[in-house]
Amino acid sequence: YKILKAVQQVKDEGIAIPVLLGRKQKILDLIEEFSIEFDDLIIIDPKDLSQEMKREEYGDILWEKRKRKGLTQFEARKLMRERNYFGSMMVETGDADALISGISRNYRSTIKPALEVIGKQDDVSKVAGMYIMDTKKGTLFLADTTINANLSAEEIAEMSAMIAKSVKQFKIKPRLALLSYSNFGSTRTESSKKMAKAADIIREEYPNLIVDGEIQADFALNTEKTERIFPFSPLAEESANTLIFPNLESGNLAYKLIQEVAEVDSIGPVLVGMKKPVHILQLGCTVREIINMVTLSVVDAQIKK
Repeated sequence: YKILKAVQQVKDEGIAIPVLLGRKQKILDLIEEFSIEFDDLIIIDPKDLSQEMKREEYGDILWEKRKRKGLTQFEARKLMRERNYFGSMMVETGDADALISGISRNYRSTIKPALEVIGKQDDVSKVAGMYIMDTKKGTLFLADTTINANLSAEEIAEMSAMIAKSVKQFKIKPRLALLSYSNFGSTRTESSKKMAKAADIIREEYPNLIVDGEIQADFALNTEKTERIFPFSPLAEESANTLIFPNLESGNLAYKLIQEVAEVDSIGPVLVGMKKPVHILQLGCTVREIINMVTLSVVDAQIKK
């Protein structure tokens, strides 16, 4: 129902041309049950007999990609009966510009088909999950919140540069804080040293980026505190808008806490580093959040083209 309400608004506002993947009769029954008005609607059921030739075409493309990774042609064609594989292949072949999924599936079962079919950009080693949050302190970008469990200093530096590039696409100048429970060596643990090293790498390899760390979250977001105690930090002049977490656990906990306590508008998780636009909805998201994600996906598709 949420998807259909979001699709109705997306069509009415001219944001995108939505293509629904699922059982056609079930979708039509829901439209009738909730009296949702559509002039015309594209519905594709990947399991339907009418899609057999498309399943074979898509399956053969996937088989070519993964035949040396243990996938048989029969298995590849069978996978195309699943919406996430079928939808990913629509984007890969240009039959669609972006894929949005995940409202009723766990995160990993949604991202796995996209990575196998579309894959990451050639110049990145790992994709990352980013949340965009509209807070009282302005728009915040949080990463990695959904994918990578525990990156090395070098990987955090690479991911930070990739996230900064995404932030620039929103016409916002990224100011990165590499977060820790330590400030500039106040506590020397493997985690804090990792974030300090990552900050050093970023300063050396990406000298035009505003970055500092390791730093605690309150100092990253409060210029008065930072200026008083750490006036040497570039974040003392203007607070961070891009928060990089030391591991997945801390990032995931942080964004969920902000969502529940502050009740902020959010978009995410946004997949950064994919070759083509694939974005995943979180379980229990609202209609507004779905529309936000569709809008972001449209912009993402336009930029990538």
